[in-house]
Amino acid sequence: MFEDINKVLLITDMDGTFLPASKIPGRRTLQAVERFQRAGGRFSIATGRSLQASQQYFNSVSVNCPIVMCNGGMIYDINTKTQIYDVYVPRETKDIVRKILEDNDYVGCEVLRLDNVYVPKLTPLEQKHLQICKVNKPVICDINSIPDDWYKVLFAVEPERMDELIAYVAEKGFEGVDFVRSANEYYEILPQNISKGYALKMMREVCNMQDYTFVSVGDYNNDIEMIIEADVGICPSNATIEVKNAADIVLKQSCEQDAIAAVVDYIFDKVK
Repeated sequence: MFEDINKVLLITDMDGTFLPASKIPGRRTLQAVERFQRAGGRFSIATGRSLQASQQYFNSVSVNCPIVMCNGGMIYDINTKTQIYDVYVPRETKDIVRKILEDNDYVGCEVLRLDNVYVPKLTPLEQKHLQICKVNKPVICDINSIPDDWYKVLFAVEPERMDELIAYVAEKGFEGVDFVRSANEYYEILPQNISKGYALKMMREVCNMQDYTFVSVGDYNNDIEMIIEADVGICPSNATIEVKNAADIVLKQSCEQDAIAAVVDYIFDKVK
């Protein structure tokens, strides 16, 4: 499976895996990725972030394979600026979002499209999320003003009220989309049956990588499908228990301890 490092793809989640709490990738992580690529390996990112919130990091780390964004809604080649694969939520999602925001005034909201991040409900927590992701010029507007082709919707909710929102969504029984919790304070609407794992499956096909060994790394529950889909699924020590149960390997290192550098060491040990 690791006979040829030129046929190995290392794909990692960003927040909580590649990125520590500071949102600044560690020096050892960057050096390890560079070493891996120099040897011929392919490196990529799989994130829930939008293009606007991801591209800030590609000045410090290079990717030599298309990336997965919006929790699986898009496969994008940042080097050629080409959309390779796209899945959008149905148009009816606009009505679902409108209803959720009308009935839950504590919920912040953003909508991810290729061109920008649109914010129909700006709360302090949503503002903090935009700042963390360094989305400098989001479009603040009402829902009806947002063009079609939404990759996903993110709701920003204080953790102590998250169960309240989840219970509300379950009671309403909204159809045609999937709801997933991507962090303690984030709840998302995605296209049905779309995940980072599904995007990984599509990457094999559309990028002609059927003979590659895929090594995926993630820490949160929205990474589980990607962990399972890969040939080797790995998680840092700070991963949730559900992710640890799904992973082939649970690292001793956390995202704060350059977990990705440990993954690169593992790959080189296997190649030898």
